[in-house]
Amino acid sequence: MTAFRDDDVLREECGVLGVYSADGPAAPLAHLGLYALQHRGQESAGIASSDGTQMWLHKGMGLVSQVFDAAEVVRLPGHLAIGHVRYSTMGSARIENAQPLQVASPWGSLALAHNGNLINAPALRTALEAEAVAFESTTDSEVIAQMIARAPAPTLDEAVAYCMQRIDGAYTITLLVDGKVLGFRDAHAIRPLVLGRAGQTWILSSETCAFDHMGAEYVRDVAPGELVVLDGGGIRSRQLIPPRREAHCVFEHIYFARPDTILAGGNVHLARRRMGRILARDHPASADIVVAVPDSGTSAAMGFAEAAGIPFEVGLIKNRYIGRTFIQPDQAARDLGVRIKLNPLREVIGGRRVVLVDDSIVRGTTSGKIVWMLRAAGATEVHVRISSPPIRFPCFYGIDTSSRGQLVAASNSVEEIRQMIGADSLGFLSQSGLVEALQLPRERLCMACLDGHYPTRVPDETLAGRHALEGVRVG
Repeated sequence: MTAFRDDDVLREECGVLGVYSADGPAAPLAHLGLYALQHRGQESAGIASSDGTQMWLHKGMGLVSQVFDAAEVVRLPGHLAIGHVRYSTMGSARIENAQPLQVASPWGSLALAHNGNLINAPALRTALEAEAVAFESTTDSEVIAQMIARAPAPTLDEAVAYCMQRIDGAYTITLLVDGKVLGFRDAHAIRPLVLGRAGQTWILSSETCAFDHMGAEYVRDVAPGELVVLDGGGIRSRQLIPPRREAHCVFEHIYFARPDTILAGGNVHLARRRMGRILARDHPASADIVVAVPDSGTSAAMGFAEAAGIPFEVGLIKNRYIGRTFIQPDQAARDLGVRIKLNPLREVIGGRRVVLVDDSIVRGTTSGKIVWMLRAAGATEVHVRISSPPIRFPCFYGIDTSSRGQLVAASNSVEEIRQMIGADSLGFLSQSGLVEALQLPRERLCMACLDGHYPTRVPDETLAGRHALEGVRVG
């Protein structure tokens, strides 16, 4: 069966982990952490481990529970490990692109896990191929690995610095090589990377929620342009490239991160509740109940209900067990897919005016189907409220919207979108309301997908997205 792919949602990023364990094997800890990061990618998962001399790697397509069983984890010995869960934002979903990626280097076998997107990957890959580098994948992640492995540098730190000075875009990396786990982050800190500790065990992770599963405590964020090294000597760090204007992705706060994660010093769930409260203040609605699109709209719907004084109800039930391969991706099947994933509670919806809260509208097709479902279940009115501003510009930093033509808000007004989805009213959170909810200075945020102000230079759309490196020679 072909995997079902709902093209009307923002796709999760990838999730990365790195573990130095002073008390035993690192792979079991990494395995636990990957479960916590599963929401960031469901296409593939993998762990590389090492005892400082030899490296072991296991990865596969599917969820963490499908790729690993207890026996597989036991076959990954050593006190060092990195892990990855993937959603493909550059390079299609196939085993060659699953991570961690492993390449040869002057310091021994090198394994790399990456979250983000490079904007100059095609040019860098072409230059490496001119030096007779043979690629085995179609990901920008392998470009990073090969560049480090072939850097004209006498030390590993300097090889990483050489790479960081040349790659451009969004990246958080965990690296396993030479008896060390390394973590580093782009100069704008677009994607999250945090450091945690459990006794003498040190952990790098995309999100703090992984620390709770692993029995660790959050220590700090990895700084923009910083390299953190975990090894037998404990932890050390170096500023490898100068930090630039911080540009934390706002959709990490709106949608991608788990509600129990701490981002840029603030709890994600509480920020989303504030988004909902501000949405109710700026776009009130006369209604009987507030209903969330589960799960990403739940926190904002709670905030909306609190501020509006309207009861919050469970009106849509999400089927959590459909997996990724249940249906063919033709249009009729897509329509059926939304109905299988969500089911309205007629006893709650019937005869009532409903405020429907969701986190975003990308193409508008799914929102229209949900509005129709609520009306079919007896809703007398459906007022849609969105806890993000309209997405009008492509993202080149790891969200799968690299073409402006994919975005309904790029060419339609709010009223036109309201008509398209069949809602009685439609309101989006404003950019100023979003900044207020996040309680962060606007200059520390990347809102390029909302206003077109990118923190880096941007590529031509034909050189961006999931297929930017597809069709090139591999091997």
